Amino acid sequence: MSAGPEKPNGQEGHTPDEHGAAIEPGTFRIERLLPGPIERIWAYLTEPEKRKKWFGAGPMELRVGGRLELQFRFSELTTEKTPPSKDDSCEVPGRVTQCDPPRLLSYTWGDGSDASEVTFRLTPQGRGVLLVIIHRRLGDLTKMVSVASGWHTHLDILADRLNGRNPRPFWMTRARLQQQYSERLMV
Repeated sequence: MSAGPEKPNGQEGHTPDEHGAAIEPGTFRIERLLPGPIERIWAYLTEPEKRKKWFGAGPMELRVGGRLELQFRFSELTTEKTPPSKDDSCEVPGRVTQCDPPRLLSYTWGDGSDASEVTFRLTPQGRGVLLVIIHRRLGDLTKMVSVASGWHTHLDILADRLNGRNPRPFWMTRARLQQQYSERLMV
């Protein structure tokens, strides 16, 4: 098992526990200390070609009210090509709700009354950048477990990419984390 992303000062790992947590009903929070500068991390959140290396591609209008279309192709994130099911891709529409480059980005996840909302906060910390993700309006614990394991997996892949390492396998990592979050969040 990997020791985790490298800290900007060269030490392995960034926290004793990289898991996120439910901070209130329907709200999940996770954070990572990533190698900076802040503009680099902002680019990986907002530029489709960089975003598709760890998350999902697709257009994003960087202004409040701007549209976005996240296009996920999970088998393209790592060398692990065999998904556990046929759901290897999906698209998620949304609208930007907050945009303050390069420190804050929020958008809806989906359309309609059941849409959730994701907020990304970037804070410089020495040569690193603290990325905090808060995903709100998740509905129930089953949804939160799915979202938690997804964010955790995607952030691990982002950290691998930023640190010049081959990204860990998407599907195996997500399955392991889904089990861990089931145990942590369904208590």
